[in-house]
Amino acid sequence: MLNKFELMVGLRYLTSKQKTGFVSFISFVSILGISLGVAALITVLSVMNGFQSEIRSKIISITSHMQITGINNSVNNWEDTGKLAKTIDNNILSYAPYIDGQALVSFDNNVSGVLVRGIDPKYETQVEDIERNMQNGSLNTLTAGSFNIIIGKGLANQLGVSLGQKITLITPNGQVTPAGMIPRLKQFTITGIFDLHMGEYDDSLVLIDLKDAQVLFKFKESVSGVRLKVSNVMKTQDIKKNLENNLNSKDLIITDWIDQHQNYFSAVALEKKMMVVILSLIIAVASFNLLSMLVMSVREKKTNIAILRTIGASKLSIIKIFILQGAISGFIGTTIGTLLGLLLSYYIGHIVHIIEQLTGYVIINSNVYLINYLPSKIIPSDVLYIFIISNILSIIATIYPSINASKTNPVEALRYE
Repeated sequence: MLNKFELMVGLRYLTSKQKTGFVSFISFVSILGISLGVAALITVLSVMNGFQSEIRSKIISITSHMQITGINNSVNNWEDTGKLAKTIDNNILSYAPYIDGQALVSFDNNVSGVLVRGIDPKYETQVEDIERNMQNGSLNTLTAGSFNIIIGKGLANQLGVSLGQKITLITPNGQVTPAGMIPRLKQFTITGIFDLHMGEYDDSLVLIDLKDAQVLFKFKESVSGVRLKVSNVMKTQDIKKNLENNLNSKDLIITDWIDQHQNYFSAVALEKKMMVVILSLIIAVASFNLLSMLVMSVREKKTNIAILRTIGASKLSIIKIFILQGAISGFIGTTIGTLLGLLLSYYIGHIVHIIEQLTGYVIINSNVYLINYLPSKIIPSDVLYIFIISNILSIIATIYPSINASKTNPVEALRYE
């Protein structure tokens, strides 16, 4: 550890004015580089964590935590299946039936492809929170035989429709006639519009009553599957294995939100790791600037080092003095960068919104990024990791010039003084 003498000299070297202004400039640049590198890394990781968390919650709110489907997209006695699943694993809180089908939706001359989901509002509200994303209307307007429909805000804008208007659903499973296959058409009344802030669903998902979906897609009394809500979404893989081992049915397929979006979450995880590596190089480059600063500082202070050696300072003391000088510079840069990164991470959404308003350019497009705003989530462990790594890199950068300083020969250094 440092003694009082080493600490005093190290701090004096750090705060003393350099004879060569270039050394001071390199010192400033190295601290600035570390600050910017740390700030960039914290901000980017916070934004990526925000994207991952926000999109995950959006996906879960509309696709359910888990679902049980049939091999032929048909499950009979869905209520018994849901009750059995709850009995097998007490982490399952509730269940709800659903029917999924493809269709075309038409209004005037506008046509769009959609995913039609038949639900029972009484059960559906127990497995998802789409109700709180309703812009107009309510899920309770979906009743058997009413042929009401709830659509996304994006789809409503595409078709140019509003509450109370009628749209036509066209399904491929129609009737066979001598003239060929005639598609099945049915008019529905719009009684609700939801806004999930996700283009993937706002533009292409529509909700109708479960009984109406059974009529529309000829499901009789069966459903596509059963959606499950669990107490902890991070345990769905374990719950899935438990159900597979105990449901004892080869006709059922069990999936969770991870299986349904495996490619997306794998891509985000890989991208996050790569961004950490790439942005860490910024900190590494700034640390090399710190190394350059210390090398030049050692050359400038050769006489001072020689005097310290002649009055009894050991080589180890010289090493500690210059390591302290570089480590404090790195610590200052890291601390400033951490504070700046936390500040940017907290206000990044507001900053992007202001830029969009000033330029009129949409930076975050929901059709590309799934959501139309920039989320941010600060994870303390990530910030601590970056803070520690940055300081370690700064200390490593000081080792070579510090050892080089300790090798200064007092006789040679003072010969021409």
